This record gives sequence, structure tokens and C-alpha cells, in this order.
Amino acid sequence: MPTSAKPQALRSLDPSGVSSYPHENRAPRILAADDQPHILEALQLLLHPQGYRVENAKSPAEVRQALATDSYDALLIDLNYTRDTTSGREGLDLLSEIVALDSNLPVIVMTAWGNVELAVEAMRRGARDFVQKPWENERLLAILRTQIELHRALQRAERLAAENRLLQVQGRPEFIAAAASMQPVLEALARVGPSDANVLITGEHGSGKEVVAQTLHALSSRASRPLVIVNTGALAEGLFESELFGHVKGAFTDARTDRIGRFELADGGTIFLDEIGNVPIRQQAKLLRVVESGEIERLGSSRSRKLDVRVISATNSDLQAACSSGQFREDLLFRLNTVEIHVPPLRERHEDIPALAIHFLRRYASRYRREIDGFDSAALQVMAQYSWPGNVRELEHTLERAVLMCRGREIQPGDLSLNLQRPQAQNLEELSLEAVEAILIRKMLQRFEGNISQAAEALGLSRGALYRRMEKYGL
Repeated sequence: MPTSAKPQALRSLDPSGVSSYPHENRAPRILAADDQPHILEALQLLLHPQGYRVENAKSPAEVRQALATDSYDALLIDLNYTRDTTSGREGLDLLSEIVALDSNLPVIVMTAWGNVELAVEAMRRGARDFVQKPWENERLLAILRTQIELHRALQRAERLAAENRLLQVQGRPEFIAAAASMQPVLEALARVGPSDANVLITGEHGSGKEVVAQTLHALSSRASRPLVIVNTGALAEGLFESELFGHVKGAFTDARTDRIGRFELADGGTIFLDEIGNVPIRQQAKLLRVVESGEIERLGSSRSRKLDVRVISATNSDLQAACSSGQFREDLLFRLNTVEIHVPPLRERHEDIPALAIHFLRRYASRYRREIDGFDSAALQVMAQYSWPGNVRELEHTLERAVLMCRGREIQPGDLSLNLQRPQAQNLEELSLEAVEAILIRKMLQRFEGNISQAAEALGLSRGALYRRMEKYGL
């Protein structure tokens, strides 16, 4: 949904790139665990002048409690506590728990009873290094520096890999809106975009809700941070938590490594939850907790992570009616729609059709290396008369097909393949299988008033399969 007419605020900002990660600029946080106060005091005296923030724990129980509520860059843990004094079993068991909780977190173990066997066992269980008390200051500082740098490099690589996967499929289309019916949308964008307010975008399928979300993000102070787009309606219920909140290794059968979730990936930026009305009621409570508290827990972990994420959501459903029928939580709706922006369908903004058509023509002529100058006047007339039930998305798919089918330098009416009469009684033998499938899907969507779950069930498809077909046919 591109634009030639947009407020000055829309012209002044353009999202580009990804900035450095905020957590890398803060002082490293160390959790030191030992049952002897003088050891903890000595670590404070050594590490604080070096720029480290050191927090203390006097028992394995205090370590578990600290990890459940805070994040650290490294741990220094003793291997011997109150259960016995020499075997190191209590510390080794604690080490195993920490590694199971977060396999990337650097743990350096220390003991006054160091021996080769204990060191080997600690390393086998996942310790990054081993020091014997009394330690050598320079060696301990070197170990911490190396392990923290490695830990942050791994975090950065994980985040960049996830961002790159998303950026490969996420475009940032231009925003086109000159029609009078789009002026309330433009005004809302100019006012709400620079804020951190949660926004609910409503409108029919294909009307351009995602482009509105992208523009809101571009106008905000978060523009240099990620915009993470999630089609919540296409997520299988069993993968909902893992996709949005991440998981730790071993959380379920196929969880072979830790995985960062979409909310965590959007930290400092914006998450766009498309088709929010199709989130199963059982998952809405988990989503509400995250939106309310700003904290997530990876699946299989007991450790909360505080995030700074702006939430933008979109739906084609009537969420007020869904609340009344018990299909959507009213408290979640209150959290999501601090501001609501309604995007009108394309049939109510016909003035934008020529500009949109030219935009898509240029895009696909360039992509497919076709020398096409523009439109025959009759083709423009056909597009103006068509009702566009699939809205801007259908127009885009129509222009892509027209570019491929065009034989000359101008798009002709026949290249558009638009049937203005749309006869109800058509001989199915004359239609392709794809045309019949598109007609059937359109009828089911109309019958169930755009409810994806009900339409998918009636068609014998999963929600994800229906979404893929709707995208294919521009519905």
C-alpha cells in the first residue's frame, strides 16, 4: 500500500539497518556464589574496580532464585557448600542445572580442593573454565573477559541470524494514500507513529494493514531496531509459545538447541501480530501476561526476561463481537487497542487505484525484466470498475500476472484477467482447477464473514494451508 501523498512526518523518517545491541554497552553482570563471606568480599574488591557489577549468592538455592529473576553475563560458583566439604557434588549438580537452564551462559567453577578429576568432571558438565582458590587475579580476570566476550558474540550472532531470516522475507513497501477515505489513517499515523502506544489495525484481508504497521514503526524512535512480523493466525497451537517466546534445549522432543523467540528478537523495537483475532483462547492468557508485564519466559525455562517491545496488532475480525461471544479476552483487547486505526477497503478508495497500479507495474516489470511502459486506457477503466474483493493484495497479484502475460508495451484489459460480470452460474468444465479452488475459497470466506478458522474447517484445510492459498490467489 505505497503513497505519494503523506504528511511531512511520513517523509522525514525512513527505517534503515540495525543498530548495536543495548545490552553490550552496559557493565557486565557477574553472579558470584560461595558460602564463605570473605571469598565474596574478595571477588567484589577485585572485580568492581574493573567495571563489573557483582551480585552475591551464598547457596545453590540463592543461585536458582537469582537466575529465575535476572540475567547475567557470567557465573562464578564454588563447588563445595554445606552438604559436604570436599567432594564438589553439590556444586556439580548446581552446574548441571545452570547449563540445562541456559547452555550459552558462561560458568566458571572454583574450589579450594581442586584436583584434575574434579576439573574434568566440571568441564564435562558444561563449565567454561576452572580456577583453584586462592586464585591468581590476572588469570581470573582474563578468563572472565574472554568468556563474556564470547558469550556476547554468541548472543549477537544468534540475534543477527534470526533478524536476517526475517529480513529476507520482509519488504518495506512505499505507502500510497491520496484518497479522501485514507486521510484519517494518515492523520492517525502522524500522531500515533512517534509514540510507544500499542495500536490495533482493523480492516479487510489485503487492505494494507501490514504496511500501516511498517509505517508506524518507521515513524517511531524504534525505527533503527527490528520490526518483527508474525502471522499469529498461521501458527500451529503447539508451536505458539515456542515461536513467540522461544524455548530452551530439551523443552520438548525436537528442542535440540536454545531458540530465541519473536518477542525477544523485537527487544527495543516493534512486534507486529497479524491476524490477532485468530489466536486460540488458550494462548490469549499467555499473550496477555507478556503484553501487561513486558516479561517473557522461554518454553521450558523458569527464568523471566524483561523486554522493551511495542506491540502492534491487526485483524479483519470484529473483536468486540468476539469478546461478547467468549472467543476473545476483553482484557487482552483493552491492552492491544490503546489506539485503533481502521484501513478502508480498496473499493472505498478508488482514487488510489491508478497510483497503486503504476507502483506494482514498475515493481514486477523490473523483477521480470519486461519492457512495459504503462496501461492502455481501457485497462485503467476496467480496474476502476472492478470491486476488488481481495483489496490491494488482489490488485498486486493481478498486476504481477498482467506483467507476465503482456505481449506489448502496454497492459491491455485482457492481460488483467478480470471478470467484471462475475457470473454465478459458470460451467466448471471451462475453468482450471486453480480457478475453481479460488471461487470456492472466496465463497467460504464470504459465508463465514472472513473467519479463517471456520472457513478452513469447512474446506477441510488447516489455517496455515488456507492462508497460503489466499496469498496465492490474492484473496
